[in-house]
Amino acid sequence: MKYVCIERPDGPCWGVVKGEDVLTLSKPPFDGLEYDGGKLPLSQCRLLAPCAPTKIVCVGKNYVEHARELGSEPPGFPVLFLKGTNTLNRPEGAVHAPDFVGRLDYEGELGVVIRRRAIDVKAKHFSDYVLGYTCLNDVTARDIQQHDGQWTRGKSMDGFCPIGPWVVDDVDPSALKLETRLNGKTVQQGCTADFITPIPQLIEFITASMTLEPGDVVATGTPAGIGPMIPGDRVEVDIEGVGILKNHIV
Repeated sequence: MKYVCIERPDGPCWGVVKGEDVLTLSKPPFDGLEYDGGKLPLSQCRLLAPCAPTKIVCVGKNYVEHARELGSEPPGFPVLFLKGTNTLNRPEGAVHAPDFVGRLDYEGELGVVIRRRAIDVKAKHFSDYVLGYTCLNDVTARDIQQHDGQWTRGKSMDGFCPIGPWVVDDVDPSALKLETRLNGKTVQQGCTADFITPIPQLIEFITASMTLEPGDVVATGTPAGIGPMIPGDRVEVDIEGVGILKNHIV
């Protein structure tokens, strides 16, 4: 099943993609589906980020080669950081960095959208708490991140977390191929089978420390190949069985 969040005059509306249409829901899908009888052509819908996070929990250096390209050895445990909800950006949305940013990087990732409140979840039960999976770009002001010595400002500028185009619940997340393209050229390739810490163990690690709420997002880490974007660029995050997230830089 594919879940989408679309823009409507009276506010965001969730729906389920069926063929070329969106069947609209009366409420978000986190505690079950309630159809309201509406149907809209998908091609005419303006998609929003398909989540409703109180927080976006990100995992740094979850691929060996990415850790090494940053000049460090793989960590012995998941390295967590947060992106603010102000970073949310929609599919096809514009990404803009303030003028003082010298280097703006893409980081294609698999996102996990949480379905119900998760506290101290054991790895073997992780799927009970997951709505599904989506594409995510952990946009980063790399020079600011390096200057500050910690990641909050460089990772949490407005619009720095495009997510979408939808959430899918019928894929096995353990071995999905991921590709990031910049202006049509492949710049990142990875597979979730290469995670240092797989998703079940990530959910256990995170929820041992903090509660995940319905609509929260876990960004699972980016493969090697990070690099800069400039105004006029188009970036795509393509994940097998999930979809293609497209954004442009202004």
